[in-house]
Amino acid sequence: MALLLEGETRIPSGCAISGIFDASGKRMRGDSIIRSISTMHDRSNGLGGGFAGYGIYPEYKQHYALHIFYSGLDAKHETELFLEKKFDIVNLSKIPVRKHPRIKDAPLIWRYFVSPLQTRLSESQLDEMEYTGQAVNFVNSNIKGAFIFSSGKNMGVFKAVGYPEDVGEFYRLEEYEGYAWTAHGRYPTNTPGWWGGAHPFAFLDWTVVHNGEISSYDANRRYVEMFGYKCTLQTDTEVITYIIDYLVRKQKLTLEETAGVIAAPFWETIGNIKEEKKREQIEFLRRQFSELLITGPFSIILGFEGGLMALNDRLKLRSMVAAQKETLTYFASEECAIRVLENDLDRIWSPRGGEPIVVMLNEEGKKNVGC
Repeated sequence: MALLLEGETRIPSGCAISGIFDASGKRMRGDSIIRSISTMHDRSNGLGGGFAGYGIYPEYKQHYALHIFYSGLDAKHETELFLEKKFDIVNLSKIPVRKHPRIKDAPLIWRYFVSPLQTRLSESQLDEMEYTGQAVNFVNSNIKGAFIFSSGKNMGVFKAVGYPEDVGEFYRLEEYEGYAWTAHGRYPTNTPGWWGGAHPFAFLDWTVVHNGEISSYDANRRYVEMFGYKCTLQTDTEVITYIIDYLVRKQKLTLEETAGVIAAPFWETIGNIKEEKKREQIEFLRRQFSELLITGPFSIILGFEGGLMALNDRLKLRSMVAAQKETLTYFASEECAIRVLENDLDRIWSPRGGEPIVVMLNEEGKKNVGC
């Protein structure tokens, strides 16, 4: 058997990510993000695709929207018994899908709009986000055949095994409208392609789409699992979502500070910072949360209520392009995924390694969305 030399075989940098955000809160149909991610078809291999949309459930915006995969009716029955003990279920239904020739072996896919039962919430002495997060972790860790893959308010994740454009058609995303969308086309290298392992990964209103590989996964996982998180979905990317939830929601760091933890500057770079107060702050974060430094190549788009953040690893070993047009911001692995939606841009650039790009709803947007 002849050996393939360097340059004689194509090993792509793997995965495609894309995001669209309108700071005015104006909602866009889901077929826009499908058009964007589909231009990067060759960066995927059909083993996973998915989307996250924000602002898509305005009629239920005060309730947590739980999207759940079930392997069978027994798992569904057990999960619903658990949810009824913890939450007021105001609506439940199958998530609408259409038959698609390239999407096969679908699990049962259900959606629940819930609010914590006030008596149970008071007894727990937790705030409602921690209460809901612990319930999500319990289901995913303890109920065999059930996976809550989306659990925020006024947002939802839609993912499957398949190319992303096929996944979007399967879930009928053209019927949803949101002020922010992210998308992922997967090219797994170390983990199996399965429905729960497709991106985005979500916890409460956080969602992460990721291109890259985390060599620090074991150290990162061990650290977050000390604080009640459980990595159950057979892929390294899941831990990024928990790290961000821990640092922002529990430790009260800003998004920029969080970026400075997971893509921390090298010590030499920190030493060259002339402003003493800034240098001391970065040194403190680097030492305090050293186990949460993510090593390895990555580019991510983080979604959350009211905004998006894009971030590369500190060496920028994965591609990321950003662009703006009036109130719209675009992120993607390749420029073509932006140009297909808007060619007449106000600005287009490539963010530096470790530089977070954060976009948030403006005052008009907050009013439009009801934040």
